[in-house]
Amino acid sequence: MPKLKDILKNEYVKSLIFLAIILGSVGAFWLGLRIYLQTDYPLFVVASGSMETTLYRGDLIVVQGGLNTSDIVAAYETGDIIVFHRPDSPEELIVHRAVEKYQNGDAYLKTKGDNNPGRDPWDVYDNDLVGKVVWIIPYLGYIPLFVHTPAGTATIVILIIILIILEFALPLTKEKKKPEQLTEEAGDSNVNSS
Repeated sequence: MPKLKDILKNEYVKSLIFLAIILGSVGAFWLGLRIYLQTDYPLFVVASGSMETTLYRGDLIVVQGGLNTSDIVAAYETGDIIVFHRPDSPEELIVHRAVEKYQNGDAYLKTKGDNNPGRDPWDVYDNDLVGKVVWIIPYLGYIPLFVHTPAGTATIVILIIILIILEFALPLTKEKKKPEQLTEEAGDSNVNSS
């Protein structure tokens, strides 16, 4: 039975451990962001031009959650930019500016995209609100936007295949060449000594 020390020296095991550390680190970072920012959506990619000239397609935004509609500043051109579940299609997330706030009865917000001609036709209540935008990272969102296209998916699959080939297939060919090289070198030294 192989010892743990010998198993840990194996290059494949080292690669798997390294991959597990990377995946664990990414997962811990994502969980930490969710806890710190109090939302399931701490990072969000702007996917349309409805908020231009403030946010552009491909911007990555950081979202602070744990807020109610009463915590949001609502004003044309200067109100908070919020992320919310579209009331008539809850699986869709929208990034628009809060332009009006209504406090009578259940508090709710009216929203508008900065680049849109009019207000949105819906009301945003507390249960729709994901959070408000607290930071913008330009252009970084193009990576996930590209990955969600057919060309992006194909690129990722090709890169994974190339990495697997580089990691597993190339070392095997090097190991196969070593015994041949040794016999060639031995043959060369015999020729030189004659």
